[in-house]
Amino acid sequence: MINEEELIKELDFRAVKSSGPGGQHVNKTASKVELYFDIEKSQSLSEIQKERIFANFATRITKDKVFILQNGNSRSQHKNKDAVISQFLSMIRSGTKAPKVRKKTKPSKMAKLKRLRKKKIQSEKKQNRKNPLK
Repeated sequence: MINEEELIKELDFRAVKSSGPGGQHVNKTASKVELYFDIEKSQSLSEIQKERIFANFATRITKDKVFILQNGNSRSQHKNKDAVISQFLSMIRSGTKAPKVRKKTKPSKMAKLKRLRKKKIQSEKKQNRKNPLK
């Protein structure tokens, strides 16, 4: 289980100029929020969770092992910050889950018989298409 409050304390934020909606206002204010999370230095994640994050989100992680997210959908910096935090938490929750173990199963007797019957019918169809003179 992940302690989300501790995880949020480990985040770094930067506000940058957004390319989104806002007209002339967008040229004057930094409303886009970038989230930086140093995975290696994190105290709230176990080593297994860190490895799963590296595996699942390799495209969002830099060479310095920093996880980067950004949000500039809204004109408000506060809304963008809240949105990027919730996006980050949901990604971490889904990325650190253990994969489901596959249970080996065998086809039932009826399924095997059904498959063999279909094969027999298909074979007979093709035999009937052949030229009888040969």
